[in-house]
Amino acid sequence: MFGCASFEGVDPALHALLSQCLDLWRQTDGAFDIAVRALILLWRQCREAGRIPSAAELTTALESTGSQHVRLDAANSTIALDRPGVGLDLGAIGKGYAVDRAADVLMQSGMTDFVLHGGFSSVLASGDHGGQGGWPIGLKNPLFTEERYATLLLRNQALATSGSNIQYFRHQGRRYGHLLDPRTGWPADTLPSVSVIAPTAAQADALSTAFYVMGLEKAAAWCHNRPEIGALLVPAPTHGRELAPVLCNIPAEVLYLAPGARQPATK
Repeated sequence: MFGCASFEGVDPALHALLSQCLDLWRQTDGAFDIAVRALILLWRQCREAGRIPSAAELTTALESTGSQHVRLDAANSTIALDRPGVGLDLGAIGKGYAVDRAADVLMQSGMTDFVLHGGFSSVLASGDHGGQGGWPIGLKNPLFTEERYATLLLRNQALATSGSNIQYFRHQGRRYGHLLDPRTGWPADTLPSVSVIAPTAAQADALSTAFYVMGLEKAAAWCHNRPEIGALLVPAPTHGRELAPVLCNIPAEVLYLAPGARQPATK
């Protein structure tokens, strides 16, 4: 979808998803934003050209960025974009949303014990596996991606992980990841990895991106009064290769660390 434009007769499910996206945009102070197509296209072009955007290019892209330009009318099933160049991108929530819809189909057919994943970053676990009290889901080490550093036991929950350890490019010796801060236009680089547990895969998907952009302290503060949202925040190691993860609203009994891993701090 690109603005200025108005779309009528929008499917109610899509309208509800976009409404959820705008709620999350407001709740995260813009750290999660679907109206980022202009920024994504700019950085994609620059990556292909082996350069970074100029200040003028970023300013132009930011003028067409932000969910403040999205207008929803549920009563009339319409969506409007109020500025030229505004485009929507559901990449930060679409995979989780698809996993949720697939889970709905399985539940409607009578299945209660199953695990679904969308690639390696979005997982939904329902019921039990082998009497373990849930489904064990492994988390990769964000620095050494062939290694596992933790396992989480999920039951009737979803998990999503965000990081830039795989999708990135280098320019003049500096590393630029693919996850953008929609407020500044620049790639976020505050945390190597963020994993979020939430009631739905769409929530987990969106919040893992938002927390990655927000950084450790703001993400931990966001979780403080929301016990249904858990987070495993992994700051960059300060000495050597040892990770020092921070837990928010994740009980210690559902987290199993790899041998030799440092016990996480809690917030």
